[in-house]
Parts: sequence; structure tokens; C-alpha cells
Amino acid sequence: MKVLAEENIDAIEAVDEAEISTVVRNLPAKAQPAGHNSVLSYIILPTIFLLVTLLGGFRFGGADNSFIFLKPELVCLVFGAVLLVLFLRSGMIAIDGWFSHHYSGLHNTADGFVLLTLFTASVQLFNSVLPERGLAFWVVGFCFFWTLWNDLFAEFDAVKLLRSLIALFGMAFVVKYLVLANLTAPASDSWIQSVFQNPGKEAVTWLLDLPRYAKGTGYVQFFTVALYFLGLFLTPQTTRK
Repeated sequence: MKVLAEENIDAIEAVDEAEISTVVRNLPAKAQPAGHNSVLSYIILPTIFLLVTLLGGFRFGGADNSFIFLKPELVCLVFGAVLLVLFLRSGMIAIDGWFSHHYSGLHNTADGFVLLTLFTASVQLFNSVLPERGLAFWVVGFCFFWTLWNDLFAEFDAVKLLRSLIALFGMAFVVKYLVLANLTAPASDSWIQSVFQNPGKEAVTWLLDLPRYAKGTGYVQFFTVALYFLGLFLTPQTTRK
């Protein structure tokens, strides 16, 4: 009797599971969970990355707070391309989940545009945190090159990569906008005044060939870096529904 009861219970559970599966399959399309949010993927993300692309080249002149837009150096494009490769290797972005012959041409085009904005934002992020010229540019640039080169052959997942990039760009931001900015002589003073009032800063500015920017530049670039990583956090691994 006990064995028969257990068999009946198993049969009832199997019937219930079959009925639940049938009900789920017959649900309307809107009630079924989607693999990604179209508004997030095709409106919010491109907007974030385009803002980073725009703000990454903005600087404020130290003398008159004039707007300055700096184009990225060629090395920034190389670093941006390597960064996209790292996103693919770590699994943060699954390329077969973004492009497929099963998708419509419009779908593939839209996904390509989103990844293009991610690339341009990555390029401008390097443009934001890399010193513009001089010895500081070569030192920080070599640190980026060495780190990215090692990451190409390292085994890591998306979470570890994101943490590594936050630490890397955070340190570069501190070096450029806190350390080097505080070593730069003010642009409002004449050369003679700077030599007598801030001889140390004037010497460092001349030796390292540091540009003289207003303090507002650091605030804008801090927002740019934060906005970029917000976009990375919101980027889906796949756009497959």
C-alpha cells in the first residue's frame, strides 16, 4: 500500500509539472521574461557612452576657463581596441549574443551601434586620464600598456576584469587630476611671478611639460569616469531575447 501511495504521489507531481509547463508556454509574450531590456540596450546605454565620448575630451583653460576639446592620441585608439578584446575574453560581452544571422538586419545594426559607442567611450576614457604630453604621458601610458598586455594573457572573469579596470582608471585619475594638477603652477600668474612665488611648481611644470587647466576639469572628468563604469555595469552580456 505504501509503495502504491508513493507511485500515485509521483504521478500527480508529474502531471502538475506538465500542466505548469503548458500554462507557461501559453502565456502572452509580454508576460514572459525577456533576455534584455530594449530601452536599456538601445537608448540608455548609447546615451551614456556618447556622453562619455563627448566629455572625455573636454578641458577648461586655466587662464580664462575657456572650453577646450582635445582629440585622442593614436595610442588611445589602440588601448580602446584592446579593452574591447578584454570584454570579449572575460565573457562580459558574448559576441554571439550580440550578432547572429538569425537576427534581423536592424537588430544587428543596432547592436553594432551600441558596441561602437562603447568603443568610442573607451577611447575617450583613456584620453581623459592620460596626461596630454611630456614625461608623465609616457610613464602613465606605459603603465596602461603593461597592464593591458598582461590582461590579454591572464585568466579572469567579468567581475575581476571590472574591478581591475576600476582600480587602474581610478589610480590614473588620481595621478593626473590630484597629484600632477597640484604640482602645476597657476596659469593666472605671469612667468616672473610664478618663478618668485612658486619656483618649485614652475620648475615641475616646465620639466614635465604639464598643461595648465582650471580645477573644473577634474570635476568633469570624475563624472566622466563614473558615467563610463555605470555604462559598463548596465551593459548586458547578450541582447538575445
